[in-house]
Amino acid sequence: MSDLMSIGASGVRAYQTALGTVSDNIANVGTAGYARRTTNLAEVTAVGSSLSGGGSLAGGGVTLTGIGRITDTYKTAEVRGSASDLARTQAGATWLDRVQTALTGNQLGDRLTGFFTASTTLAADPTSSAARSTMLEAGTSVAGAFTGTGRALDQVASDMDGTADDATAQLDTLGQSLASVNDGLGRAAAGSSAAASLADQRDSITEQMSAISDVDVQTDAQGRATVRLGGAGGPTFVAGNDAGHVTYARSDTGAVSFAVHRDGQAAALVPGGGALAGIADAASRISDSRTQLDTLASSFADGVNSVQAQGDDLNGTPGAAMFSVGATPTDLTLSLTDPSGIAAAAHGGGTRDNSNLAALATLRTGSGVENKTTALVADTAAALAAKQTVATAQTTIHDGAVTARDAVSGVNLDTEAVDLMRFQQAYQASSRVIQVARDTFQSIIAIN
Repeated sequence: MSDLMSIGASGVRAYQTALGTVSDNIANVGTAGYARRTTNLAEVTAVGSSLSGGGSLAGGGVTLTGIGRITDTYKTAEVRGSASDLARTQAGATWLDRVQTALTGNQLGDRLTGFFTASTTLAADPTSSAARSTMLEAGTSVAGAFTGTGRALDQVASDMDGTADDATAQLDTLGQSLASVNDGLGRAAAGSSAAASLADQRDSITEQMSAISDVDVQTDAQGRATVRLGGAGGPTFVAGNDAGHVTYARSDTGAVSFAVHRDGQAAALVPGGGALAGIADAASRISDSRTQLDTLASSFADGVNSVQAQGDDLNGTPGAAMFSVGATPTDLTLSLTDPSGIAAAAHGGGTRDNSNLAALATLRTGSGVENKTTALVADTAAALAAKQTVATAQTTIHDGAVTARDAVSGVNLDTEAVDLMRFQQAYQASSRVIQVARDTFQSIIAIN
């Protein structure tokens, strides 16, 4: 009877744990990052149970071998990969939108057109003080538009630096968290609920990392993760309970760089995905836009000042520079404040002469400053639209990857309801076995 009693007791213990596992699954059906658990059971074989040996032919009951965690390594990796691709595109689109706003917010193209239109109006009546004042006002607007656009681009770059610093700091925090989880996994008993919970945390952390930089994740027999940033060939960021430190820098030319510092050494990080890769893409666009804007500002200011120097103003004196340049090519100010100082006439042409203004018309067509400004804005808009299109497709891909992963590791309430009834019946039956053993034992005592 002791064998029957122990068999029933083993069933009660095993199915009590199984019911707890199912209850855990049901309770966490809406918990992000939770992977479905299973209770792994095995038969206990009685020692010496053979026909020839004369031992007991009954089994030894059931034993709990561990709490399993239902996951698919490949599908989990696909979620991380698609998350990295999407985050790169979304980050790039966000900063492209900021660049587009910076290029259009001060209406530089309209201001340039207004300036050249004002010069054409003045050419019709070179002695008109009203037309001269209008042209100077238009010049002030152009200078302000160049300055405002340049500063707006600089602000975008500055904000991007702050975002990059925040992203690397977040990576550092995640790295430290993963190192702690790895330490816990090294201490946790294999097949325990604690190990399963830590594995959930590990996968959640690495998924968050993938949104910042593409990652390569390898796990050992205890589930501890080794993470490389920038893909399989990138520098090791986390190994065991040791995590590195990520830094960001932007050069004077606008180029950005990342590095992983670990064990006293620094290794270059070239992210191929995640927000850091999107920031690197954006930095290149910001730098190119700034270079083009500087060139346009220099071409315009130098061209107008050169035209001024080639003619005479309303007083018959050689024209003075209309624009002055500050610390950067886009820091323009209108240095000519007297409307009569506009050199509309050629040297010696007289007050009614407007031939020097024809040089401004030539500058307008020859430099192509208006068309180039429009092209700069249009190229950025086209790049932004392309990024947004790609982001839409990548969102679909990422959603599909998440769905495929969750189909394996997610909790299905219908399945859990069936398991709940099945384990409840097994628990009740095991309890009944114990009761039968007690009753039989009492009957034997009564006979004796």
